[in-house]
Amino acid sequence: MAARLYTATVFALYQLALLAGIVLLPVAMVTERFGVRLPVHRAIDGLNEAYEQSRE
Repeated sequence: MAARLYTATVFALYQLALLAGIVLLPVAMVTERFGVRLPVHRAIDGLNEAYEQSRE
């Protein structure tokens, strides 16, 4: 039961991170012109890895 709850929570956080990445895309494009990069990919990669591990 706890494993299913953990998997569902990680999946929901992964989906929210993807949504945040899509919403922040225009901001990221503007900040990249000034040499600043938003590290959204780190959150997405980390949550994707955690989700894959929880599925095993």
